[in-house]
Amino acid sequence: MSKIVIGRQFCGPPNSGNGGYVCGLLAEGFEGAVTAVLRAPIPLDAELTLQRDPDAHVLLGEAGAPIGNAAPAAVVLPEPPPAPSLEAARAAGERHVGHGQRIHPICFTCGTAREEGDGLRVFPGQLEGAEPGLVACTWRAHPNFARENGTIAPEVVWAAIDCPGYFAWVEKEGRHGALLGTMTGEVLKAPRAGEECILVAWPLAKEGRKEFAGVALYSADGELMARAHQVWIVLGPPPGAPPA
Repeated sequence: MSKIVIGRQFCGPPNSGNGGYVCGLLAEGFEGAVTAVLRAPIPLDAELTLQRDPDAHVLLGEAGAPIGNAAPAAVVLPEPPPAPSLEAARAAGERHVGHGQRIHPICFTCGTAREEGDGLRVFPGQLEGAEPGLVACTWRAHPNFARENGTIAPEVVWAAIDCPGYFAWVEKEGRHGALLGTMTGEVLKAPRAGEECILVAWPLAKEGRKEFAGVALYSADGELMARAHQVWIVLGPPPGAPPA
């Protein structure tokens, strides 16, 4: 059992921890793919308890209330599409909806107001010629997020593969609010600081207020480095639902 504090730098919503980053912290210590579940908003700048058992990790908040947990993968990770070229991914990133609209400007992953080395600046947009919802962008990990050996910390890689799944559904069905509920992921090879990578995300299925997405991280030459299966919970009625 250990105490951790998630600093405000690692926010998703303004007053809650970034979902992918927190899932990555919960996944630390397991081998292979891990399923992490977020059960409540993650307090920032507050002392939390991380309980590590061989079969499960649990994040506890105030008064011992569970706010997240992780265990070996409960779902099969989706087979990702081939990586687009760097040029195609860069062009898709230029079409990121957040460049023209205020969406999540301070999010650690996709915040357009975050500076290099403070946020990740992951800006996925519709991939030209692909089915609606297949988004891509490039991401160059800043040295601020590297470990002593020069590779990017796993929880930061988990954060990088968080928001693209949300934007896959935005491109498919239009803008709407959603929060990450469950993320199953694995980091096969951590990128090195300064390495330009390719991110791809695509919608999988929808059940009521749940939107399922796949995400993949590739090296510049197309090597799969990380992947994830996500469950997003839509805030309010799902997109396209008739008025109540």
